[in-house]
Amino acid sequence: MLRITEDLEISEDALVERFVRSPGAGGQNVNKVSTAVQLHFDAKNCAAIDDHVFARLKTLAGSRMSKAGVILISANRKRTQEMNRKDARDRLSDLIAKAIVPPKPRRPTRVSKNQKKKRVDNKKWASAVKKTRGRVRPENHD
Repeated sequence: MLRITEDLEISEDALVERFVRSPGAGGQNVNKVSTAVQLHFDAKNCAAIDDHVFARLKTLAGSRMSKAGVILISANRKRTQEMNRKDARDRLSDLIAKAIVPPKPRRPTRVSKNQKKKRVDNKKWASAVKKTRGRVRPENHD
């Protein structure tokens, strides 16, 4: 079981792990050992995740979620298969934990009268300064 919160656990049946060769530098070991982990989680068909959480999860996962609702997490940061496995599971549980928390509703705010007055006064002051920047005209002294 993958424990997300005290109330939410995901069964091992919902998780599919594939071990592949890790890309990048690593010497001879990288060509022989499949240490990278690809963790697949079918969020759409998981009974533990309701529709609201799935909608937020879809937004948070972004390109990591396929159109079929399967999340793919690739972990190849660590040197060993076991550490990469733990890293992938931790990243999945963090993602789901973020999706469980509903967003705070936005409260519309208003600009105060004093702020509006200050803005208008500043515009008037700037306008007056700019008016004094005109071309100097010669005066006729007779």
